[in-house]
Amino acid sequence: MTEPLPIRLTVNGAPVRRFVEPRLSLADFLRQDLGLTGTHLGCEMGACGACLVRLDGRAVHACLTLAVQADGGTVETVEGLTEAGTLADLQAAFHARNALQCGYCTPGMLVAAQDYLAQDGAPSREAIRDALSGNYCRCTGYEAIVDAIAEVARARRAGRQA
Repeated sequence: MTEPLPIRLTVNGAPVRRFVEPRLSLADFLRQDLGLTGTHLGCEMGACGACLVRLDGRAVHACLTLAVQADGGTVETVEGLTEAGTLADLQAAFHARNALQCGYCTPGMLVAAQDYLAQDGAPSREAIRDALSGNYCRCTGYEAIVDAIAEVARARRAGRQA
């Protein structure tokens, strides 16, 4: 049996210190220890994207990242990105375009979209589809999601809200 290990990280702007089991995933840590349930667990193999969070400024699969690997890092979850207003235009566009139904995949979709739009401010629809290829949505389909992200990209380029 392995002893819990100490970790220190910043989660959504707040410093966090805990002792965690070495094999605890970042997703389980966020959900169980911190109550940040916007990070969903779907496939637990890094294939569905429901668990995406930002670690040190880039999107990572929290189901494949151990909590101890985030030691010293900065984690942003969908809750933190929402509270900061970072996702406001994407969330409004998803809502306006009915780009969600059950909402299970939506946090991961939003994190993926935000991460992608930060890299490419003028994406084609094909590029958006490619950027979302690691995110599964089983109930909405991708057309409305791609529409919402394309709309936000256009609005951000024009300097206005979607």
